[in-house]
Amino acid sequence: MTREERPNVHAKKVFFATLIGSTIEFYDFFLYGTVASLVFNKLFFPNDDPFVSLLLAYASFGVTFFVRPLGGLVFSHMGDKFGRKNTLVLSLVLMGISTVCIGLLPTFDTIGILAPILLVTLRLIQGIALGGEWGGAVLLAVESAPKEKRGFFGSFPAMGIPLGMLLGTLSISIVSLLPEPQFLSWGWRIPFLVSALLVVVGLWIRMGLGETAAFNEEKEKGNVVKVPLFAVLRHHWKAVLISLGAKCVEVGPFYLFTTFFIGYATKMGLTKTTALNVITVSTLVTTLCIPLMGILSDKIGRKRVFLLGASSLAVFSFPYFYFLSVQSVFWVYAVSILALGILWSSIASIIGTMFSEMFTTNVGYTGITLGYQSGSALFGGTAPIIATFLVSAYNNSWVPLAVFTCLLCVASVLSVSLLRQTNATKSQSIQS
Repeated sequence: MTREERPNVHAKKVFFATLIGSTIEFYDFFLYGTVASLVFNKLFFPNDDPFVSLLLAYASFGVTFFVRPLGGLVFSHMGDKFGRKNTLVLSLVLMGISTVCIGLLPTFDTIGILAPILLVTLRLIQGIALGGEWGGAVLLAVESAPKEKRGFFGSFPAMGIPLGMLLGTLSISIVSLLPEPQFLSWGWRIPFLVSALLVVVGLWIRMGLGETAAFNEEKEKGNVVKVPLFAVLRHHWKAVLISLGAKCVEVGPFYLFTTFFIGYATKMGLTKTTALNVITVSTLVTTLCIPLMGILSDKIGRKRVFLLGASSLAVFSFPYFYFLSVQSVFWVYAVSILALGILWSSIASIIGTMFSEMFTTNVGYTGITLGYQSGSALFGGTAPIIATFLVSAYNNSWVPLAVFTCLLCVASVLSVSLLRQTNATKSQSIQS
């Protein structure tokens, strides 16, 4: 009996577990990005020039993207050889420990240059952990789903992205109500320390999971590959390149609409609380839209949904940044909800399922992780830094930001247009 014919009795438990685990991982990861432009630029990267301090804080946020592919390769290698579950448990533990340690770090005024060094080190550990999270969570969901509902099931790990951002932003919004001295002294640490409780909950849920039927089936057939990376580069190199291009629109605009937005909006005249509230509301809409977009992809296809969302976001890049420059709270909410909440959700909801259908099961973890995390390194961590340079170089003009965002979208449209199908025949596994 093939996995398509097996009853998926644990499917609902699996996608709930992937949602919770992914949310916790991204909460920890995005919490740093939210705090970077509000706290770390002052307490860990002090400089006489506020622009330099902000740039250093963004750099500490972005550098982790370049170790995510390394973490992804390590975890995905284990996941394709030994199974998805245990690698996901390990990644969650690693992320939780590093996040709590950030909340306990002394500042620059206390231990000098050692403070930013330790902060960046812990941030790198976060990147390694997250590098192994996403691919495994997607495969757990998709490989446990009925064939006709892969888009819906695969959207649940994607919901962890906005939910993690939502929890992170909401927690900072709450503690930022403290007077500024208290917030900078100890208030910002609370959300990092709360991560310990969330990780305990996530571990309790994930430890109760079994391995996916698809992986067990490949293992029983003896189709486990010795070195999955070599097999992917040999047999799936085109899919890797397409997935790299697809990541442009999924990761670049996201960090422009969230991490970069906070510093940019406050510079444009909005209060810190308003900027955080905009992100909170927008990510809430994103969370609600993602499963709906997953269902839509089961009806009309992953490729069609992706291209529609990426094309729309390319066109909307110019109105988005124009209305931010108007400095109207109403328009900031409106364009953020449309850009992040609706258009971006059409991309994020199905990119994991689309990637998983481009690779065979026995190298699936490595395949989707290689493209996803390498794309995150190239287009995610660098986006806020590039945008900050553009604002400085062009006298705060919004036009270069719109052009930059549009180019990221167009690159993804061109890449995914080359994808002929997103339903790889899982039974034809590579043997090596």
